[in-house]
Amino acid sequence: MREQDTAAPSHVGAEVMETEQAPRPAEPPGDLTTAITAPGEQLLTLLDRHLPRIRAQAAPNDRDSTFPAATFHGFARDGVLGATVPAELGGMGVSRLHDVAVALLRVAEADASTALALHAQFSRGITLTYEWLHGPPPTRKLAERLLRAMARGEAVIGGAVKDHGRETTRLRPDGSGGWLLSGRKTLVTMAPIATHFVVSAQAPAAGGTTLLYAPIVARDTPGLSIVDGWTGLGMRASGTLDVAFDDCPVPAGNLLARGSVGAHSDAALAGQAVSSVAMLGIYVGVAQAARDLAVETMARRSATPPAASRTLVAETEARLYALRATASAALVNVDELSPRHDMDPDERGRRMMTPFQCAKVMVNQLAAAVVDDCLTVVGGATYAAEHPLARLSRDVRAGRFMQPYTYADGVDYLSAQALGLERDNNYVSLRATRPVDSR
Repeated sequence: MREQDTAAPSHVGAEVMETEQAPRPAEPPGDLTTAITAPGEQLLTLLDRHLPRIRAQAAPNDRDSTFPAATFHGFARDGVLGATVPAELGGMGVSRLHDVAVALLRVAEADASTALALHAQFSRGITLTYEWLHGPPPTRKLAERLLRAMARGEAVIGGAVKDHGRETTRLRPDGSGGWLLSGRKTLVTMAPIATHFVVSAQAPAAGGTTLLYAPIVARDTPGLSIVDGWTGLGMRASGTLDVAFDDCPVPAGNLLARGSVGAHSDAALAGQAVSSVAMLGIYVGVAQAARDLAVETMARRSATPPAASRTLVAETEARLYALRATASAALVNVDELSPRHDMDPDERGRRMMTPFQCAKVMVNQLAAAVVDDCLTVVGGATYAAEHPLARLSRDVRAGRFMQPYTYADGVDYLSAQALGLERDNNYVSLRATRPVDSR
């Protein structure tokens, strides 16, 4: 905030200050209730059409681990899958991460699995937009082609980051200027309908250096296969599957450079924060849904709620406020720093990632605490697997396993920042240096 925004000159009276201020927002600052841009509002309006169906299908899809493909076909038809694609390329042009998080929050209140899958698409639009604006000419051309396809509802792009078991996903030259990709990725969300996958892979280089790349591989590429059988604890309808690659051909132009293993460059943290921070909205939405279920249940009961239940409800309200405010602060920080390419890249990366990680730790803790207290308020009925709160209890715990960072990696990162310890903060690079048994 500029200095002149923080206080009025001493000679200005209270009445004048009140009339000169902008109209008060409908919701408190940091509430994560409304969008702050016109494209963001347009996205919320489109999503509202789908929420009744998402809510109605959440329980059966969770029970059967069924991906809501019909809902995503509707998203494609209405332009939702191109929400974060620039308007110049045919998309909606939602560029503020605050608005993306609010949209995910709304969907997560109806079904967290659907929100998680939608986040994968929104995130890809954001990162490809950066490549389109700032990448070298071949990368810009690739990004534009994919973004235009996303805007038309034709491209659904999933991220494939985590290696399966002891396997390491690798690229090797094919002898004609292209590459061959082999390996297997796990926890690939939205896999049932993805048309493309952005894959984290390693490739050896001269001098013993291992380079990091992100090849973009079409679903119909020879050697690519989807491995079904997702039986997750939560987010069971998110379409989170394994994807295997057996000498998949990758043209040279379909490769995004991602640095080298062990480079200890914090510049990569900026892109990782931008691509992931809006996910905080999902867990705020889960906590809000649990709170609403608990309050509605108490309202239907004829007896006056006992003191213990009222205490838990009061604490839930306070935690929800803290959840929303914490997530909002991290989103504002990333939104403000994202265009600051005049800064030192490493410093920019840390200043985006550190508040995000502080917020992620607190959001994961507070959201789980809200859901747990709501289970207590509603009572033993929630112990049945088909109860909505049972599903929310399982879904909310997924946040601790999401990169960047998982809880353990986040502790390592935040403690190292506080104590001034040297470490490789790029979690993709760090994974590549760990013994295979510890992955």
